[in-house]
Amino acid sequence: MSTQTFVLPDVGEGLTEAEIVQWRVAAGDQVAVNDVLVEIETAKSLVELPSPFAGTVGELLVAEGDTVDVGAPIITIASGAGADAASPATVGQSEHGAPAEPAEAGEGAVLVGYGTGGHVQSRRRKPAAPAEERVAASVGVVAKPPIRKLARDLGVDLTAVTPSGPAGEVTRDDVVKHASQASVFRNIETPEWGDVREQTIPAPARTAPVVAPSAPAPDAAGREETIAVKGVRKATSSAMVQSAYSAPHVSVWTDVDATRTMELVKRLKASPDFADIRVSPLLIMARAVIWAARRTPMVNAAWVDAEGGAEIRVRRYVNLGIAAATPRGLLVPNIKDAQDLSMRELAKALEKLTLTAREGRTTPADQQGGTITITNIGVFGMDAGTPIINPGEAGIVAMGTIRQKPWVVDGEVRPRFVTTVAGSFDHRVIDGDGMSRFIADVASILEEPALLLD
Repeated sequence: MSTQTFVLPDVGEGLTEAEIVQWRVAAGDQVAVNDVLVEIETAKSLVELPSPFAGTVGELLVAEGDTVDVGAPIITIASGAGADAASPATVGQSEHGAPAEPAEAGEGAVLVGYGTGGHVQSRRRKPAAPAEERVAASVGVVAKPPIRKLARDLGVDLTAVTPSGPAGEVTRDDVVKHASQASVFRNIETPEWGDVREQTIPAPARTAPVVAPSAPAPDAAGREETIAVKGVRKATSSAMVQSAYSAPHVSVWTDVDATRTMELVKRLKASPDFADIRVSPLLIMARAVIWAARRTPMVNAAWVDAEGGAEIRVRRYVNLGIAAATPRGLLVPNIKDAQDLSMRELAKALEKLTLTAREGRTTPADQQGGTITITNIGVFGMDAGTPIINPGEAGIVAMGTIRQKPWVVDGEVRPRFVTTVAGSFDHRVIDGDGMSRFIADVASILEEPALLLD
């Protein structure tokens, strides 16, 4: 019998560390190739790591909640003489210390996540002691990793939750309802803005900012607590500091009569062509940004520090980022080549993007290559803001809440749906006249969506 050591691999994201979220096995368990060993959280996503060989779990070298560097040993597995085992003594790392492709185990076996996909199953063959019965039963519940994490954060026992998913899985709403917090979550997730609901942090509006769930450590007097900065929060803070101190930010904003946008949204919702798609003002805002970026290309450009000197790279395509606040932190997935999509196709893309973010399935690839971003602070009841530009972009547009206000129309004060459009821009790339024209163009579309027909 030989003992294999599995080190934390790079999982294809170019990251340097990850947090051990939940072990799916324990010492003494029997595992086969592709059985899930552990759930980890990188700076961008939750990932399940499959076993690269079969055998008996020896020792878990890292505790749940610990942050581990790529290449560090995390588990040992003993394989017998007849077991399908990977040939290297340490799997997940090459002889030079770099993450390597796990070896195949058994004829035709390919590790899930490293090659051709296959069925992933977590096996717990060791009889559970009474204190372990709840954990073992929870492993058997059908639920995605983000749902399990949400259940842990809310203190919900998954075995007691009634699943409502189409395949018998526990959904996010099931967990929230069981935690007797459904009313709070629904109020935040179903505002007037439609799709924007899936970009809110599940907490009542106008409360203290919600951070990524962690294990706070209160002081002796209970007056303060310390929250470790890691995962998405760590990556976000690093990116925002980099952007804030490298790109000179300038912000502009204007109030907009969005009454005709609201009328168009109402008509689209009643249209048979959009019967199966959620429609909101975000759709019109997205089209407006794409249209305005075509008229002022520099807002869709990027400042690049090249070897021969600084360059401005103007993109003739729009990878439209949508900022999404999730329980794990801020994510900014983007819709690739959004300029080529019809209104219906863009609506479907927005719906898919927001649902994927809410369920915690946003991949690193979904967040790479963005060219300009929309952030929807209207869901918090905010009128305007000065957001920080995402690294690699030159502009970000903030969408305020839409509410009825008195507005002067043809010399008369009338109730109209009014919002505020704001934007922050990299002044190295675009000057005041360009950014003002861009925001004015976005505002003109919200005021008269028929301009999109030009």
